[in-house]
Amino acid sequence: MVAQQAQQVQRTAPAEAVRAVNALAALAQETRLSIFRLLVEFAPTGLTPGAIALRLKLAPATLSFHLKELATAGLIADRRDGRFIWYQADLTAMNALVGYLTEHCCRATGSIYCGTARAPAACGPSPTRTRSKR
Repeated sequence: MVAQQAQQVQRTAPAEAVRAVNALAALAQETRLSIFRLLVEFAPTGLTPGAIALRLKLAPATLSFHLKELATAGLIADRRDGRFIWYQADLTAMNALVGYLTEHCCRATGSIYCGTARAPAACGPSPTRTRSKR
């Protein structure tokens, strides 16, 4: 399904749009989003698959599948350290995605309260979230 979406975009969109669609499609799955957020938290060193599996309670085969999807989308990279493989979030790709999504922000209205300067910086503190009471 992700491949079909990317093929549809490839017919009419520039390479940057195709990369954005691939990245967003990869992140549009709960397990992959959790893995990516965990790797962002442990940036820049990353984690081994065993550490990821322990923290997220994932079976090795499931984790392997999702790591492959994130790597194919260009959101994570792996590096070998002796007999270990470390996975790390590609912060440059993440920032490029956020930049792509926000580069035209408020352009039509000319608002001074928007733009790429207002986009959240990588590894900056996240605002505290509160849950609404129902």
